[in-house]
Amino acid sequence: MCHFTQRSATLSFPKICNIFWRFHHTSTSHLCSCSKTVSDEKYQDPFQLGRRDLKNLYEDIKKELLVSTAELKEMCDYYFDGKGKAFRPMIVVLMARACNIHHNNSREVQASQRSVAIIAEMIHTASLVHDDVIDDANSRRGKMTVNQIWGERKAVLAGDFILSAASVALARIGNTTIISVLTQVIEDLVRGEFLQLGSKENENERFAHYLEKTFKKTASLIANSCKAVSILGCPDPKVHEIAYQYGKNVGIAFQLIDDVLDFTSCANHLGKPAAADLKLGLATGPVLFACRQFPEMNAMIMRRFSKPGDVERARKYVLQSDGVQQTTYLAQRYCHEATREISKLRPSPEREALIQLTEMVLMRDK
Repeated sequence: MCHFTQRSATLSFPKICNIFWRFHHTSTSHLCSCSKTVSDEKYQDPFQLGRRDLKNLYEDIKKELLVSTAELKEMCDYYFDGKGKAFRPMIVVLMARACNIHHNNSREVQASQRSVAIIAEMIHTASLVHDDVIDDANSRRGKMTVNQIWGERKAVLAGDFILSAASVALARIGNTTIISVLTQVIEDLVRGEFLQLGSKENENERFAHYLEKTFKKTASLIANSCKAVSILGCPDPKVHEIAYQYGKNVGIAFQLIDDVLDFTSCANHLGKPAAADLKLGLATGPVLFACRQFPEMNAMIMRRFSKPGDVERARKYVLQSDGVQQTTYLAQRYCHEATREISKLRPSPEREALIQLTEMVLMRDK
């Protein structure tokens, strides 16, 4: 997916590049788009390395969800079936180890750091339950959504309950700084959802709006969870910022690729309907880039693809344009920035695994 010509990759990038860097308030040198960041000798499989710390993850989450009502328990357990990728908890435990090693060469994950991984997965899952209600989605991870099985009202309550259980687990850590960091995630999730409900007429504002929404809805959870475990493992504020910046950049890249896959993967492979974002009236990265080549898409974006035939036409324009390649290239820029940040830590297998993870984010197909 990332092997496209340099000409098409830079066709309309300079203007959007300015927005990209303005949004992040960072300054980096020229970044190569497709170079391999991890040598074969250093290769560390993040999932293999994080497996020990994630053992019994979903069983431990279910212990946090102790409920007396059988139906509520069934709903809460529905997504915690152990079949998910556990992408977020894996990043969190790898970051915890990397920061611990950097600070005092400790190779153990603290109980409080593992709790952050559990809480991150609970917040993420609660947000999925709520998102599916808002979007009236009927499938998630290849199976029916909670709202389709139990109805919208009960689904909302189930999401609320998972969030409340995560809050109890967070309070149990007993660190007010960590509580402040992770409650920011919940605020960002709500603000991100409101941003998604709005739209901008101005082209540059529209892309900045999209990136801000992407950060709040997806990347904030990863960024702040990484920051939380770094605070628990190391007193150096510079390390906290490294962890936060890594999580932010990987999180945004992850969502950019997710938006690409909405156009390039089939529904069965994704586990959810293809072109789902267009059907929800959302203009994601590929659409915004395509709009530069097909200005007639502006009207469709503003009416949120509500007229008959809008979704099909918009999808056709995106696939005819370089929108997919441009969005992929932007994701590569974010991953390269994440690699630059995490490389500031002392070398360790976990640091190398986090670097390798940026490659996996770019190459994933579902």
